Amino acid sequence: MVDPISLATVSAALSAAALSMGNEAGRRAWESVGALARRVVGRGVVPPEDPAGREELARRLVASAEADPEHARLLRGWLHSGPRPHPVTARPRRLPPSVRHFTDRRDLLRALTREASRRADGRPRVALLHGPEGIGRSALAFQWGHQEATRFPDGQLYADLGGAAGTGGARDAATVARLLLEQLGVDRAEIPPGARDREERFRELTADRRLLVVLDDACSAGQVEPLVSPHPGVFTIVTAGQRLAGLDTLALPVGPLSDGDARRLLTALTGKREMAACRAALPGVLERCAGSPLALRQAADRLPHLAGAGTHATRRAHPGGRRPAPSPGRLGPDGADPLTAAVEAAYADLGPLTARVFRRNALWPWPAIGPAVTAHVCGIEEAQAADALAELAARRLIETVGGGRYGYRPAHRAFAERAAAAEEGVAGSAAALAATIRWYLEFAVRADRAALSGRWTLGPLYRELDEGPYRAPGDALAALCEERPNLVQAVRAAERSGDLESVRQLCEALWALQLKAGETDELLPALRLGVRAAERLHPGSEVLGRARTQLGMACLELGRRPEAAAEFRAAEEAEREAGHARGRATALECLGLLELRHWQHNAAYELFERADEVLARIGPDQRGAADVPRARALLRRHKGRALRGMGRRPEAVDRLTQALSFFREIGEAYNTARTLTDLAEVRLDQGEHTAALPLIDEALALLTEEKAAHHLAHLRRLREVALESPTAG
Repeated sequence: MVDPISLATVSAALSAAALSMGNEAGRRAWESVGALARRVVGRGVVPPEDPAGREELARRLVASAEADPEHARLLRGWLHSGPRPHPVTARPRRLPPSVRHFTDRRDLLRALTREASRRADGRPRVALLHGPEGIGRSALAFQWGHQEATRFPDGQLYADLGGAAGTGGARDAATVARLLLEQLGVDRAEIPPGARDREERFRELTADRRLLVVLDDACSAGQVEPLVSPHPGVFTIVTAGQRLAGLDTLALPVGPLSDGDARRLLTALTGKREMAACRAALPGVLERCAGSPLALRQAADRLPHLAGAGTHATRRAHPGGRRPAPSPGRLGPDGADPLTAAVEAAYADLGPLTARVFRRNALWPWPAIGPAVTAHVCGIEEAQAADALAELAARRLIETVGGGRYGYRPAHRAFAERAAAAEEGVAGSAAALAATIRWYLEFAVRADRAALSGRWTLGPLYRELDEGPYRAPGDALAALCEERPNLVQAVRAAERSGDLESVRQLCEALWALQLKAGETDELLPALRLGVRAAERLHPGSEVLGRARTQLGMACLELGRRPEAAAEFRAAEEAEREAGHARGRATALECLGLLELRHWQHNAAYELFERADEVLARIGPDQRGAADVPRARALLRRHKGRALRGMGRRPEAVDRLTQALSFFREIGEAYNTARTLTDLAEVRLDQGEHTAALPLIDEALALLTEEKAAHHLAHLRRLREVALESPTAG
């Protein structure tokens, strides 16, 4: 059996903790080993930033454990409670299904096979399928992947890079790397916060595997290159609207289907009888579809109409009445690209209500539109909205994305946006987009307030809106997680629309997502927009201070120490200028948390003391007075953590016990659980395992009910430590 105090074990545990700093378990483990290192060395230690530094610290810890049984006990406890990389054994099959009646592309399928089979020569095996929207580049990748599934026994990974979404919606490489690591089976608690560490982890896990990776809808070489594994068992297929300059790859243009293949596809979709019935219209259909598989599929849905309608079919007028509707057999006006022509033809058949739903939901690239927001924006009942969305999906004008929600292809959305401008005018379109943003803002405020009640807020809607439908904080947090992509887009849409007040209020309503759901990297671009909006609207104010504090917290969680420190200092300055003591105390508190994260326990304690002094000077009739008791309880908790790191454990227990009593008294489950966790760790440090166990169990119960999943892994490991004998090992 391997000695758990071996140098290799400790080095690996330090690396696991360092690379898991984006989650609660990793942060807790890193904070705990900082306290242990201080005790071993006898003074504050600078956290190691690279493998060599971590190995040197591991040598010190092991040497101290060999010389001191108490240090050995503490180190064993830390090893047991810290992040432990789980073996990654998943064989994911994440490739979306291929389309029914896939037609032709034999030459391209063979080219993909040749690249996947190419002799290993040090170059990554990677192919780029590029061509216009609707031409079938993604379907080609899926078809080949399913045909060649046995070639990749270790799995198939898939990520949508969002390159066609526009308005800043493309995913960056770090976010995609996280998604790919999750598909490989890496626990979210073990995914590094930094982009480079994520990319290195991805390459490490793919080194000895035979995998297919499909990166769909890329927009640049820079987005793709960090995600291309160099290992010979990995084949990467990239799809894009055009060739990606600078990407070293086999580039395969995907062109239109031939007329013969187009006819075969239509026949497979509709049947020989329908094809014969619309023989006269068929040449025009083929001409307008121009070999686009997606246009042909939409045309196939209309072939029965074309066969039976003759030349006098009643059609909806063209948007705005500016051009006549195309005659049967012509899927669009002259000069239109095939996909646009197909969308226009399908749109012309819609009733007024369904057409309105199609137009108004398309005014921004929302990732997933549902009936509730649709009903609000279109002024209809939610059941009507659900029926209209289902009809649009049946007509291939939108696509199902799961959970009763829908999304647009870029060409379909672009047509619907133009139709909105023609039929509703610029003012009407702007009003509809503003109504959508407003719906997301009100939703976010209600859910955020329910998910993280008790914290101080600035947005007026926190006081104006009703409580919302949430029975428990966990339900509200789950709703926020489901809408998170739309909320980020709502921030972008509000910023583009010039509605900076909605930008800053939306960002404030992301606090619960940021603190409790661990989705900080996806929120970071929105939070940057929030600071810009606050700078323009409220310079030198508590609003700007709050926005900077929130952005600083995100940077802190992502390991961006210099940026976090700069934001917290700027936040304190803004709060001081505004005379807002409550906000200034928060900025000082966050600077203390930053120092705590980097094992500077004395400096952290001094900052917490300064923050407490600021709060103590707020009189009972001054602004922010109602928030002072809770804020000071939080500071007592943080002081307890700093005192633990300084080795002053009795004082740490005193501060933490005071904080715990307050949070229990006001019924704030989340901070009660976090304080219980802190107190349990101090008890374990002191060898008081029996006293620690009920604290851990209570925290587990509270956070399970709160659905704060990323806190639970650490608590479960602490429980394992508490169940062991203090002298075990």
